[in-house]
Amino acid sequence: QVQLVESGGGLVQAGGSLRLSCVASGSMFRINTMGWYRQVPGKRRELVATIGSGGSTNYAPSVEGRFTISRDNAKNTVYLQMGSLKPEDTGVYYCNTIFASPGRNYEYWGQGTQVTVSS
Repeated sequence: QVQLVESGGGLVQAGGSLRLSCVASGSMFRINTMGWYRQVPGKRRELVATIGSGGSTNYAPSVEGRFTISRDNAKNTVYLQMGSLKPEDTGVYYCNTIFASPGRNYEYWGQGTQVTVSS
């Protein structure tokens, strides 16, 4: 059974930093893309950042230059280093992982971790 276990969320003041981690386990397939999304009540879940198996990254314009996504393939882990946090970064952050099998991809989500940035 595939599991994505997130950690690192919490309460931080504006201008501060947090580091999120997500460990993927339980799949026999290779991990393709890993990423982070966030959601606030009443709004759609939005992309924060993704990283491909080769290390290529993609960021939402709102976090470019402040957040850094990275991964450790040996540990099946993706990280999100968040800096210069703003109150509008508040939300539930979800880890997303796509496993690649021949002819098909499998997408999984973590349970979410709350990030709250106070002004």
